Amino acid sequence: MNPDLQDLKAKALVIHERLCAVYGCPIPYFHTLDPVSELVSSLLSHRTRNADSGRAFKALRARYPDWHAMMHAPTDEVEATIQGVTWPEQKAPRLQAVLHAIQERHGSLSLDFLKDMPVEEARAWLESIPGVGPKTSAAVLSFSVLRKAALPVDSHHHRVAQRTALIPQSTAVGPSHAVLAALLPEDWDAQQVYDNHEVMMLHGQRCCFFKNPACHRCAILDLCPTGQGRVEGKRVSPARSEAASDALGSSRSRER
Repeated sequence: MNPDLQDLKAKALVIHERLCAVYGCPIPYFHTLDPVSELVSSLLSHRTRNADSGRAFKALRARYPDWHAMMHAPTDEVEATIQGVTWPEQKAPRLQAVLHAIQERHGSLSLDFLKDMPVEEARAWLESIPGVGPKTSAAVLSFSVLRKAALPVDSHHHRVAQRTALIPQSTAVGPSHAVLAALLPEDWDAQQVYDNHEVMMLHGQRCCFFKNPACHRCAILDLCPTGQGRVEGKRVSPARSEAASDALGSSRSRER
């Protein structure tokens, strides 16, 4: 094994164990949506506050008896129903197009068949649909009742990974999914992979803030070159996570 990669894997594991001690692992799954519902939820949540995407999701469920009905509804009606999210004029047609693609490719509006696929194959199937990226595919597989070992990376998770040098500063959120997943032990189950995302995300939300991170109380300060530089008073460039994404919260809502 590449010595540098081996060192990174060891570091990722220590970070995981330290943060698990702080935030408490195993972390309970926050809801039990079927995979199509999780897909809708994830698409609604892009660059949107958790409370707003949660309300939009509930509004869709209240207005339509099922996702098949929403898929065939007038697009302007769907747009009006999700008005509280960012870019509803884009998300309404995208939601319908993604559901149509599932129906056409699989023959029914269901993603339950993904349970029998290896994670990478299932992610590739989802990401072959226009509008579905790595964060959404991982969310569907991990957060839904499928409970598969797929690693989502939101803006908080990404920022912590950059600052601790698990990934280079130049690595964008999308490509970081594969890089960070490769640092985790291959034999980890879905719960352990989910825990890794959750503790990294929680640390970004509660300690490693985009502005003025609380380095003085960070459990992984000795593993974080960015934090050490800040504590020592050096000028250190912030991680390239978007401030706007941070302000909007994590990649999905816990309020459903």
